[in-house]
Amino acid sequence: MDNSSGVGVLDKAALVLSALETGPTTLAGLVSATGLARPTAHRLAVALEHHRLVSRDLHGRFVLGPRLTELASAAGEDRLLATAGPILARLRDITGESAQLFRRQGDIRICAAAAERPSGLRDTVPIGSQLTMSAGSAAQVLLAWEEPDRIQRGLAGANFSAVALAAVRRRGWCQSVAEREAGVASVSAPVRSPSGKVIAAVSVSGPIERLTRQPGRLHAAAVMAAAERLSEVLRRTGAAE
Repeated sequence: MDNSSGVGVLDKAALVLSALETGPTTLAGLVSATGLARPTAHRLAVALEHHRLVSRDLHGRFVLGPRLTELASAAGEDRLLATAGPILARLRDITGESAQLFRRQGDIRICAAAAERPSGLRDTVPIGSQLTMSAGSAAQVLLAWEEPDRIQRGLAGANFSAVALAAVRRRGWCQSVAEREAGVASVSAPVRSPSGKVIAAVSVSGPIERLTRQPGRLHAAAVMAAAERLSEVLRRTGAAE
């Protein structure tokens, strides 16, 4: 089938974005996947990066950018984000802590939605923030149910182990204490697509002084309930992967 729109530069930009659907890609990978000349692929990727449609991971590889998530949310096509706001706000009110929704993009995770505490000490993670996949309870949740080979790659340089991820799968939630940032603790649970695939993580985070060194004892039940509510919305609406 002819996928040409008749606007050459747009068609080539679409090729670049499509090539990044499978995850982080080097410039050589873009050239191979798109069939574009190396200078053309580089020029388009950098231009798309300028508009935040493409970003870079911690290794400098190209990944889909945060602007795509923002556009999907604004268009009302992303059922997960459309529903996340009130659920995160309720989770914040129940726990008294900041609540976030994270999605994975290659070697990073992006804060796709958040509900902050109105006052006092808080762990502020602005929407669009790019955080590491090597530390934190949300990173563990987003990695724990991946295919074995992706788990192995994700464990390289991580602050947690395969044993820790096995415990996450067994419990269905994760806690971390001063793993990503000194003085901060968090609890996370998975959001699943209708097919059961983990596509996001719901988290609460805040200072250790409030969450203690066992934050799961305080908030795991509430975080899991919020994640299940989001998963249920996706099941009811038949949202895509």
